Formats: sequence, C-alpha cells, structure tokens
Amino acid sequence: YRLAANQGVADAQFIIGGCYECGTGVVQDYAEALRWYRLAANQRHAMSQLSVGFCYTTGTGVPQNGAEA
Repeated sequence: YRLAANQGVADAQFIIGGCYECGTGVVQDYAEALRWYRLAANQRHAMSQLSVGFCYTTGTGVPQNGAEA
C-alpha cells in the first residue's frame, strides 16, 4: 500500500493511516496516522475525513479541538 499511498492513491493513504493508528506492521504513531488521513481527506476520501474529525474530537495525535473536528 505504501507505494500507492506515496503516489497519491487516497484509499491506500487511508489504509496506511489506519496501520499507523493501530500499530499494524509499523510502530503506532497517531501523528503519522493523522498525516496520512489528511492526505486522503484532502482528496475528498470520506472515511479519511471522518478519521481526521475523530482525531480532533478525541485529541488523538493532535490537541483536542472541537471546532477543527
């Protein structure tokens, strides 16, 4: 997935974000998960947009911010 994600494929970016969020195959890193989610969300990937909102709502990888969520 990483090759596709680096080439800008939103579905792959979302999957890589999930891997970082859960620590699947990589060291768990919420900030890195959010970075990948944002890349996909900027391409209107709905599940990534939801994930970015969840991160801001819960303060996962970023300071909690209801307005940004």
